[in-house]
Amino acid sequence: MSHTLKATEETCAWGFFDAARAPQLSVPSGATVTIETVSGGPADLPDGDFHIPPELAVIHDKAERMLPGHILTGPVEVQGANPGDVLEVRILDVALRQDWGYNVIRPLAGTLPYDFDTARNITIPLDAKRNVARLSWGLDLPLAPFFGIMGVAPPANWGRISSIQPRAHGGNIDNKELVAGTTLYLPVFNDGALFYCGDGHGAQGDGEVCITAIETALTGTFQFVVRKDMNLTYPQAETPGHFITMGMDPSLERCVEMALRDMIALVQAKTGISREDAYTLCSLAGDLRITQTVNGCKGVHMMMSKDLL
Repeated sequence: MSHTLKATEETCAWGFFDAARAPQLSVPSGATVTIETVSGGPADLPDGDFHIPPELAVIHDKAERMLPGHILTGPVEVQGANPGDVLEVRILDVALRQDWGYNVIRPLAGTLPYDFDTARNITIPLDAKRNVARLSWGLDLPLAPFFGIMGVAPPANWGRISSIQPRAHGGNIDNKELVAGTTLYLPVFNDGALFYCGDGHGAQGDGEVCITAIETALTGTFQFVVRKDMNLTYPQAETPGHFITMGMDPSLERCVEMALRDMIALVQAKTGISREDAYTLCSLAGDLRITQTVNGCKGVHMMMSKDLL
């Protein structure tokens, strides 16, 4: 059965995750859900003849906003999910909802916080038919849309937390690999899992160095499956060709260690080889990549070809 969750002032949480927030939709395990999202505040709206989702102005005016961060749609309750389970999020489709995105440089932020002392916010036209973004100097950049934020509600004792920092619940992962056709695995901390998404990106490089990608509104179609046969303490993912482990922490070195340890364990589980052999394989064939360097908790992910396992 398919379900839809639209972006409205009631269904959007502006800037936060909260285990106490009431579900906006409840579905059984195995259900397919289409979720609409919006992106950006009033200062990010474009001039000119662009399509602006009509609900965005109402969300700006009426949606609860208690912490700085992104406009998220959710949460979706997945029936039967309990703490200790894993929520399998199959990303079936990701589509543009508008014909523009924006990119921001902000002083004292980003990977080079002291190098750019003038704020900039540019509108980037998006051409869905040609699947490109037209940049201001004439470059047509290929689009590869994905959700920067996909996550479940954090542990209840964390209270209400900002959407900016990615952590064990997922959240602002900003992993450009998570396009349509991939799967994200999230550890569950609350009954129903309570899935949120937002922070739509039209395109992004590993790093997201200036603090934003091509920020835009997206529609995602997901299938949610409760996995009681998995035991994860941190998000993982897979593409058609690779397994992915992740680390998020203010220290990039710590991020590397987290992603590597989880990949060693994954390789062992998939192959039955020793921990030492798995460590060797990670050195010979695993790829450590910087996911993002701008969200307080930085991100590193490790990719391992499925063909090797």
